[in-house]
Amino acid sequence: MIGKVIEIGKTTVTVELTIDDNIKKDIINFHVAFDTNDKIIIGEISSIDKSFAKVSLVGEIVNNRFVPGISRKPFYNAICRIIKNEELPIIIGNTNERSVYIGTLPQYGNYKVYAKVNDLFSNHFAILGNTGSGKSHGLTRLIQNLLMQNEFPKNSNFFLFDAYGEYNKAFAMENKNVLKVYTTKTEEFQEAGTELLKIPLWLLDVDDYALLLGATKSTQLPIIEKALKLVSIFARDEAEVITYKNDIIARALNELLYSGGTPSQIRDQIFAVLTQFNTKDLNLDSKVVVPGWTRPLRQCLIIDKDGKLPEMQLVGQFFSSFIKDGLELSLPDGTYPYTLQHLSQAFDFAFISEGLLKSNKVYDDNHVLKVRLESLINGSYSEYFNLDTYITKEQFIQSLVHTRLGEKIQVIAFNISYVDDRFAKVLVKILSKQLFEFSLELENRASFPVHILLEEAHRYVQNDSDIEILGYNIFERITKEGRKYGVILGMISQRPSEISETAISQCTNFMVFRMQHPKDLAYIKEMVPNVTEEIVDRFKVLQPGNCMAFGVAFKLPLQIKLDMPNPTPLSQSIDVSTSWY
Repeated sequence: MIGKVIEIGKTTVTVELTIDDNIKKDIINFHVAFDTNDKIIIGEISSIDKSFAKVSLVGEIVNNRFVPGISRKPFYNAICRIIKNEELPIIIGNTNERSVYIGTLPQYGNYKVYAKVNDLFSNHFAILGNTGSGKSHGLTRLIQNLLMQNEFPKNSNFFLFDAYGEYNKAFAMENKNVLKVYTTKTEEFQEAGTELLKIPLWLLDVDDYALLLGATKSTQLPIIEKALKLVSIFARDEAEVITYKNDIIARALNELLYSGGTPSQIRDQIFAVLTQFNTKDLNLDSKVVVPGWTRPLRQCLIIDKDGKLPEMQLVGQFFSSFIKDGLELSLPDGTYPYTLQHLSQAFDFAFISEGLLKSNKVYDDNHVLKVRLESLINGSYSEYFNLDTYITKEQFIQSLVHTRLGEKIQVIAFNISYVDDRFAKVLVKILSKQLFEFSLELENRASFPVHILLEEAHRYVQNDSDIEILGYNIFERITKEGRKYGVILGMISQRPSEISETAISQCTNFMVFRMQHPKDLAYIKEMVPNVTEEIVDRFKVLQPGNCMAFGVAFKLPLQIKLDMPNPTPLSQSIDVSTSWY
């Protein structure tokens, strides 16, 4: 025994020590036991002085099983003892089920800690810690441990968004090809063994384009929707859609004809529209036929000496002849390709067909989307949306997780270090949404498990304006709904206080490395269940490579030392002396 209980608090007891000083200095963070008639109460020594130890109560051993939480406290004068060797596997866990090695417990002779695969990887999780505390190494080692097993998870899909290009070599496995790297570097000479990221435009919906074009108001969504409906016309062969094309052009022309503008304004606008948008049937040289004469349309738009359009009614009847009742435009369904140029044309015509030219304010609010689209078209970022061949959503997702030779890959890393933060955030959201929606549509639910791993998660999983504009945030939706569809979010961050409260509150497993910022510590204590003040204090003094692990995958909070990954990610701090000298 090490002592007896002399004081009982809410979740702790104080033990008067009866051991000599040489032993006292070595038992901090050890687990102790209090024997009762029907159970063994388990605690952890959280602090110690010359005569007393404070013990945090963590659970009970009942019928040889560890149960977290306390139903009964030790009684006054109860004997406190160090746990026995045979009790350690019961409270720490050393399962024979499918498991993954996490690390060791130094205080117990480097006792190895394992977690059940289902408990750890079927739940959203967060890896948190200051710069240099070991987050990237911890994530790498965890995935390496999983993939180095003889029976490794061949059907796993880890989509890792790499903010700094650290993981290009981190998963080089002997006799196993588990890694595929997509880069955002558009220059001619890319990193060896990487592919340029390409996203099919035709798989994106209104919400995706709102993100891509930086929409700031929900009132901008209708013009995006209109443009997407129109792109289905402008991107396809005219013979297939000429009736639709004639109809939408004619409706817009009639709108201009009777807009109330001056004759010269009306004529100029009609000429401008038909110069840019026309068909073989409806153009400035189309024949307008009436009994007795035939003239091209352009001649019917001549203004007379009184400044009027004498053939206005005739032109209106001509336009109306192309309008067909019952024709409805629909949003793209991903079954045909289009380009950014097609989308630009669709936006131009959407402005006309929606009558935005009549209102300066409405036009200005929406024209900014067109300006951003043109910037995208003319900039290097357009390369990410320039595909040579048409592929379906199924083919796109499968292409991500297979090599060109058809070999299955387990880790798909997106090196997004070559784009600015705003665009990186857009890419991460769009790709995550594609993965989530693909999983939602699977006939056999959760048959394609997806783990989305976000390095620097505080950049992407924020309390931003998505909810106001789109009505949801994709990461909050994934954390609330993703588990049942097999979509799991893993957030790696040095600033948890900047992460969405909804997202982090849905995490059920945590690995926290050294963390010292008061705001972050307070945030974790507030947002994460069952985190005591004692655990928070331990965050502050962890050595690099050590973490506090807790959640459903761990029976109780554990201070674990992780092995160094091999190979390591390129996340080490700069060696200034070598660089200088």
